[in-house]
Amino acid sequence: MVEVDGAREAVDKLVELYETATARAREILASGDYASWNEVVYPKLAVNVLEWRPIDRSEPFGYVNAAGRYVAEFARPRLLRGYLIEQLEALTGNYPCRIQVGPSQTRIPPEYIRGVGNVDEARRAGDLGDAVPRPTLDDVHDAIVDGHWDAFHGEEKPLFQFGPQRFDLACARIEHYTGIDVDSVQKYILFTNYAMHTSEFVRFGLREIDDPDSRYTRLLLPNGEVLEAGHGAELDDLDLASSHQMPRYDLVTEAGDGLTMINIGVGPSNAKTITDSLAVLRPEAWIMIGHCAGLDGRMRIGDLILGNAYQREDSILDSRIARDVPIPAVPEVQRALEASVHDIYGGDRSLMRTGTVLSTGDRNWEWHTPRDLWEWLRGSTAVAVDMESCTLAANGYRFRVPYGTLLSVSDLPLHAVPKLPAQAQAFYTSSKEAHVMCAVRAMERLAQDPTKLHTRKLRRTMGEVPFR
Repeated sequence: MVEVDGAREAVDKLVELYETATARAREILASGDYASWNEVVYPKLAVNVLEWRPIDRSEPFGYVNAAGRYVAEFARPRLLRGYLIEQLEALTGNYPCRIQVGPSQTRIPPEYIRGVGNVDEARRAGDLGDAVPRPTLDDVHDAIVDGHWDAFHGEEKPLFQFGPQRFDLACARIEHYTGIDVDSVQKYILFTNYAMHTSEFVRFGLREIDDPDSRYTRLLLPNGEVLEAGHGAELDDLDLASSHQMPRYDLVTEAGDGLTMINIGVGPSNAKTITDSLAVLRPEAWIMIGHCAGLDGRMRIGDLILGNAYQREDSILDSRIARDVPIPAVPEVQRALEASVHDIYGGDRSLMRTGTVLSTGDRNWEWHTPRDLWEWLRGSTAVAVDMESCTLAANGYRFRVPYGTLLSVSDLPLHAVPKLPAQAQAFYTSSKEAHVMCAVRAMERLAQDPTKLHTRKLRRTMGEVPFR
């Protein structure tokens, strides 16, 4: 490894090493010189913190508990360029450090390299043998994120939350489920279960990219279409149908701090699947906008619920985060959502309520007997039931990504107003635009000053890395 001078030089060197290695991989596969694959390795970054000293206690990242050697290997470092520079500048600004960059010992499987052709055919023919590594789940884990003892007690301590194959597989999953290359995922992410919400988001995006004063420059659709200023398209002109399980729409800025909306479908498993992958890109925030069952008889269809606590009955993350660990609301996100609702609904505070959201893995939870429901809900202060919000919040907590929830009441099943098709469609038609725009405007508020989201609230007492 070679010593480099400063954060920018270090990140540029990481990018250069990775791109040189992947270019070499393409040459090797074209020539058949598979024995040279030991040249195709992920780049490694090491920060040697030479001396520990007290720093500003309000710092949300870029701190360590002891001097030592902190390392990480990176896949596709160009995707994280701005993030890595920011993190390195914070760390080296707080302590005297020596930065080193060089090749690691971890070979890159060809399946994770763009433009290498059909590797499967060569493997079936036996051409590659054991000379070229296969993707292995042995190297895809969340030991660092989940604070495993061994990950933090070696001679080299972790600098970043993810290993390179975990990063590569996550990027592949994002592209597989959403239909768009991972490169254009923006830093502010909205989740929904409804195509009508994505349609409203596209409608907003079309207006924005045609506005010369807008910060947005492009709109990417899950079918691969890219719309820019002067596109001349109306919403009805576009084919928004998608064969992908979680269609994604990216409203892009030059800085990458635009908005991404993903229709994740229904259920806590989907919510975990997509956030497990998106977390590697270190987004600034994600917010769930969806519908819920209201539990209070004073509610009305269309009321908004701003989740400020999460009652986890979905079970999907119980093995990662114990049920008795509280998932706190993130005040910065809460304030942004509340201000946006106030602006869009004209200050009518009766339309919004803050409260506990209960998420369940059982879509037909209300079909239990009245006595079973009584026993299930007695003692709870939950005001709404859905299926995804707790998972999205819990994984945001787990991955240190600020999160929030803004739900709209679509039914009141405990008060003789179940969700039925005719009423649901009427409600959707009247509420969808305002609901989406509340979340959009909240994210735009947060994007004006992302340092407000760089909070210590999601940092751990034990098992924390220097990077955000």
